[in-house]
Amino acid sequence: MDSQIKLIADRIKELREILEVEQQEVAKQVGIPLEEYQSYENGEDDIPVGVIYGVATVLGVDPTVLLTGDAPRMTGYTVVRGGKGVSVERYQGYTFSSLAFNYIGREMEPMLVTILPSDEIAPLVTHSGQEFNLCLEGRVRVEIGERSFILEAGDSIYFDPRIPHGQRAVDVPTRFLTVINEQSTAYPNVLPTDREGGARK
Repeated sequence: MDSQIKLIADRIKELREILEVEQQEVAKQVGIPLEEYQSYENGEDDIPVGVIYGVATVLGVDPTVLLTGDAPRMTGYTVVRGGKGVSVERYQGYTFSSLAFNYIGREMEPMLVTILPSDEIAPLVTHSGQEFNLCLEGRVRVEIGERSFILEAGDSIYFDPRIPHGQRAVDVPTRFLTVINEQSTAYPNVLPTDREGGARK
């Protein structure tokens, strides 16, 4: 387990206990089984990005608080220099970097995702809102429901992330920009996530 993920799990547990919110309530509102939530909070399993943002909503904090232990400070604008986003290594070969972590009250989550090629089938996840992916380097396979698309540099896709979806690199290391807006629906309406192993957002 990456040390960053363990720190995030510890922050979630500490904040939940301070707010005196039961694990069952958080799991219910995020839309995942209690046992799955407990495995994340105990640092036993990698925490999908969608779950991190869902827990932040339930606990009434900006996701940046869980990701970094610090609150966003900027209004009006925020500048993130190249390579200076808040990066979290999900596991070997998969890293995301939050590009707007310091902006208060943001309604979108732009993230730079880096994936190394793998033979594993892209696991499918779901979350609320809308999502946009733009391939910057390499080739990324995007699975959306029963459909599969290969995006090359410059290609993009906009979709409803309530449909099970996943991404993986094809042949070469790949970087893509994903922008997620989860403000349009409440987390209790999030569909259950796939719990198979592999790359998860």
